[in-house]
Amino acid sequence: MNRYLIILIFIAVSAGGCKKNDNPRFSGTDTIDNNLYGAGPYYAYGFSFSRAEKVSTLDEPGPDITLVAFDINGIVTKIQTDNFKSSFYKAGEYPDASSAEQAFDNLTSPIVSQWVEEADAIGANQLWIFRTSSEKYAKFRIIDTFSEMRSGWAYAECTFEWVYQPDGSLTFPAK
Repeated sequence: MNRYLIILIFIAVSAGGCKKNDNPRFSGTDTIDNNLYGAGPYYAYGFSFSRAEKVSTLDEPGPDITLVAFDINGIVTKIQTDNFKSSFYKAGEYPDASSAEQAFDNLTSPIVSQWVEEADAIGANQLWIFRTSSEKYAKFRIIDTFSEMRSGWAYAECTFEWVYQPDGSLTFPAK
C-alpha cells in the first residue's frame, strides 16, 4: 500500500511541475539596463521578445537586444543585438509621449527602407522595428531613458513598450 501511495504522490508532483503557457505574452512594457553582473565571466540582462522576458547574455539563446552606454562628452545610449545582421529600423520620432503612443498603436504594416546595425542615440518617443535572427519582428516604443555616471562608468536604463509578431510577417495588430 505504501508503494502505491509513493507512486501516486510522485505522479501528482511530476504532473504539477509541468506547466504549459497557453497564453504566451506577445506585448508589454519592460525596462532593461546596462548593469554588469558576475565576477568573470561578466554578463548583463537584455530582453528576448520571443520569451517575453529579461535574459542573461550568458544564456543560450541569449537576448534579442541589450542596452549599452558610453561617455563621449555626455552619455550616448544604444540598443544593440548580437545576431550579426542589420536588425533595426527607426520608424519615427515624436515630440511628446501621446503622439508617440498614438503612432505606435497605429503602426500596423511598416515599410522598412533600410535596416541598421543598432538603435543609436535612443531617446523617449522613438519607434523602432526590430528583426530577430529567426526573421521574426517586433516593434517597440521607447517610453523613457535614464543615464548617469556611476563611479566612472556610464549607467543607462531604457523603458519600452513592445509588440512581437511571431508569424514572421511585418503586420502588427492595431489597438
